[in-house]
Amino acid sequence: MARASTTSDVFNAVGDANRRAILDLLLTGEKAVGAIVGQISLPQPQVSTHLRVLGDVGLVRSRAEGRRRLYCLAPEQLRPLRDWVSSYERAINDRLDRMEDYLVELQRQGGHSDT
Repeated sequence: MARASTTSDVFNAVGDANRRAILDLLLTGEKAVGAIVGQISLPQPQVSTHLRVLGDVGLVRSRAEGRRRLYCLAPEQLRPLRDWVSSYERAINDRLDRMEDYLVELQRQGGHSDT
């Protein structure tokens, strides 16, 4: 059951550190499996498995070039993750704004007590 949720959910797919490392590598452009293996500490079969999971959720696309496959990032599929994180960002910013208002008020009150 865990396998099914991993392959159908962007959140679970990026929850794995190795898959995030692969996505990071693909930020710079297309790469073959061999190039990815050369840059991270995983054997080729594991890299291929991670690429398949990322492809299943639409985060990575592949194309054939001769006998090899080239993989590239499909960043538009990260939108659900970005939208989810942005809701927390708004909440954090609201709290920081309230904290700033509070500190300004404390400074203002402190200025009156000195006079």
